[in-house]
Amino acid sequence: MMINRLSDKRSVTMKRLALTLPFAALMLLSPALSAEDAVPDDGARWLRHVQALASDEMEGRGTGTPGYDKAAAYVIDAFQSLGLKPMGTDGYKQPVAFVEQVIQSGRSSAVLQGPNGQTPLAVPGELIFSGGGGPVPEQIDAPMVFAGYGLHLPEEGHDDFAGLDLAGKIVVVVSGGPSTISGALKSHARSERAKYLASKGAVGLISLVTPGQVEIPWARRVNLAGAPALYYADAELRESDRPFLNAQIDPARSQLVFEGSGHDFAAIAKAADASAPIAGFPLVQRLSARVAATRRNLSSPNLIAVMPGSDPKLRDEYVVLSAHLDGYGIGTPVKGDAIYNGAFDNASGVASLLEIARTLQQAQDKPKRSILFAIVTAEEKGLLGSRYFARRPTVPASAMVADLNFDMALPIFPLTSVTPIGYDQSSLGDDASAVSAAMNLPITPDPFPDRNVFIRSDQYAFIRQGIPALFFKYGFKAGTPEAVVEKAWRANLYHSPFDDLNQPVLPAETAKLNAYVTAVALRVANAPARPTWNADSFFRRFAQ
Repeated sequence: MMINRLSDKRSVTMKRLALTLPFAALMLLSPALSAEDAVPDDGARWLRHVQALASDEMEGRGTGTPGYDKAAAYVIDAFQSLGLKPMGTDGYKQPVAFVEQVIQSGRSSAVLQGPNGQTPLAVPGELIFSGGGGPVPEQIDAPMVFAGYGLHLPEEGHDDFAGLDLAGKIVVVVSGGPSTISGALKSHARSERAKYLASKGAVGLISLVTPGQVEIPWARRVNLAGAPALYYADAELRESDRPFLNAQIDPARSQLVFEGSGHDFAAIAKAADASAPIAGFPLVQRLSARVAATRRNLSSPNLIAVMPGSDPKLRDEYVVLSAHLDGYGIGTPVKGDAIYNGAFDNASGVASLLEIARTLQQAQDKPKRSILFAIVTAEEKGLLGSRYFARRPTVPASAMVADLNFDMALPIFPLTSVTPIGYDQSSLGDDASAVSAAMNLPITPDPFPDRNVFIRSDQYAFIRQGIPALFFKYGFKAGTPEAVVEKAWRANLYHSPFDDLNQPVLPAETAKLNAYVTAVALRVANAPARPTWNADSFFRRFAQ
């Protein structure tokens, strides 16, 4: 149904696109682009990159696989053709050492134990163990405590863990958060949750999602349960120095956790969907589990290249443009297809960076600051490649002034507005707003802040190091036809073998977004002063 609707929309849209507007606006924003540079772009070059990177030959670009290495060779060849200089530790490459951990669901088990006896949970049919973050505990038998939304934000007057006994407990939390706290802060608190709980002596975390907030249907999550997970080989980079359990439970079975507690998951879910306050309480049930896993060492590189700045006073500062190259690789077959091509997630983002590099390289005058292209690995495994680069950069950390990130910008409806996630946190929002005004692409706030997108892509690794960042999305509002289309894409194609080039795609719309981001990059690169965090930004505290 979605495919037919989008196909019809595509045929109409492609006939009426006005391609010259963004490039005319781009010329107004930067005299560095000549009239020749401003020839309208129909997205054909971008699409050819996506076709190559998302082809079956690349085998889904799984981190540490031959398919990823083939894709990396393609990107390196493009870097060389564009005349970009290598900035890795090994040419264009910055190798990152990992441990791959694969949960063996067939040899794992989970049982809830309460006053009325034992309730087995099927693994992975009803409970999914996560293999990311660090080694999983082989065995665990612990009481549980419910901690509401599981947000530790005392600076905002909110702490779901206050007053709860966490030591030796498995902590259960529900999706969502109070409407009085911004999506960015809620996202940050979720990203820090496991680390905080481990520091307080908790032994595990179980995340529940309300039926109303489900993004990927449970059946598809089960299909992904056998995918390899990664954590850093270097223990100093891990968030916990000991095994810690991470798990999810099927929303349809989440009531089992609350049996005997006097509380009802349906009522909790209703409150969470309304962003209402939710108090924590001890649970009667305890979890006993055995987690079997296999492990092996592997390495996968970030790809780092630079376009040197033209101003001797500013060229030692860097505007980072980032996108992740990795995908889900080869996984559980769906309708006979086992290659998770990752066309939009995120061959599209890598292709956009290559096209932006081409535009900047062909310009008559180069950006004053250097432009650093960071094509990173292991994003799908927890932002591991970008976190490694941000913490161990190949340029001085203090010299990186901003990060502009591309990840899964969906060219499945016309680009009429933009959502640069993080625009309300730093002066980069002023740059984005200026470009929006010139290109007639207004900024639309994040329509679904509880999705945690602020912490779900590589810009967050830079933010944690104090570097202002933006993450670019097609703009749309909740309740619109575009929102329906986007939700259907996430439910049916996201992280599946069908995120390939057989789906509808509007290349010219991405060309417009590429022009927008190019203009933002030029403003930041040519500004006399480097970007700064807003005075009221929570993330200002990370500034070095």
